[in-house]
Amino acid sequence: MSLATEFVKHIKAGVSIGDTLDSFNDFITYEDAPAVSETAWGNPEIKEGLIDTILRSGFNLVRIPVSWRVHIGPAPDFHIEDRWMNRIQEVVDYAYKKGAYVILNLHHEDWNYPYYTNKEAACTKMKAVWKQIAERFAEYDEHLIFEGQNEPRKIGTPLEWNGGDEEGWRVVDATNQAFVDAIRESKGYNATRFLMVPGYAANCTVGVRNLTVPQDERVIVSVHAYEPYEFALQLPGRKTWNHDTEMIDSIMKELKERFVSKGIPVIMGEFGAMNRDGNEEERADWVAYYVSKAKEAGIPCVWWDNARFFGEGELFGLFDRNNFNCVFPKVLDGLMRGLGN
Repeated sequence: MSLATEFVKHIKAGVSIGDTLDSFNDFITYEDAPAVSETAWGNPEIKEGLIDTILRSGFNLVRIPVSWRVHIGPAPDFHIEDRWMNRIQEVVDYAYKKGAYVILNLHHEDWNYPYYTNKEAACTKMKAVWKQIAERFAEYDEHLIFEGQNEPRKIGTPLEWNGGDEEGWRVVDATNQAFVDAIRESKGYNATRFLMVPGYAANCTVGVRNLTVPQDERVIVSVHAYEPYEFALQLPGRKTWNHDTEMIDSIMKELKERFVSKGIPVIMGEFGAMNRDGNEEERADWVAYYVSKAKEAGIPCVWWDNARFFGEGELFGLFDRNNFNCVFPKVLDGLMRGLGN
């Protein structure tokens, strides 16, 4: 069994705290960004009580999506604003100091688009940004995982979500490698830190099939899968999942055969099914099945929680950011049931 596979076995499941540190406003200046970015999309600042509730609920991993785009200074240094870096460290510490696993990433970036014309610039900036992050967290042990990028893709094109093309695949490979190189060239625990890399758009089929995994024994593949799509993510979609297991079964089987069985672990970095007018019991039944199939394949899952519960849009909220309660306890129970808890 590989080192990375053995490591991932200790991760049960996680929550990704979305629409907060990954929120941004491109009209915010570099100097003002730290004061307003975290709440730019309407969610409150992350509090330690939220992390405590997540961990008490049975999760042992917290994913912290971060958009650095308005917090990075100009070339050649690409200096990350000190107040932003301090805030990120504060939130990481909420979980890390309690012994939890933490995934820290680059999320909604606008400079890593996978085109050949952008390849050199993106790799240069990738190394510069991750070098700074690695230096700040150099003395954090293996409980802190770095995820190089989120869903690198050709935004606004017909290729955005269909799995990409040769150009997209190869540039994502290059930026992934630049990320790994930056971490391995850094000091402290970074020489042996576990690292996550996605394929094009973190796509769980075409994108991940065309991923070249960096030659490093501590690399984990990151994928996202909201399936069945019509139930989990599509707008408009359907309220019932109809025990539509085909896509879930297929994805988990392929990921196990393509990666896990060969000593390359996989983490489902994002998954979930949105609230559709009170279909909590359907979602509870679905998540129990989804997580159980992932567990069979040796793949830990991370619920995408954007703190959106009712109304319109992508309603993936699970935990209230103000009072720290679980808004959909049946969904949480279903998830834990799928884990065998």
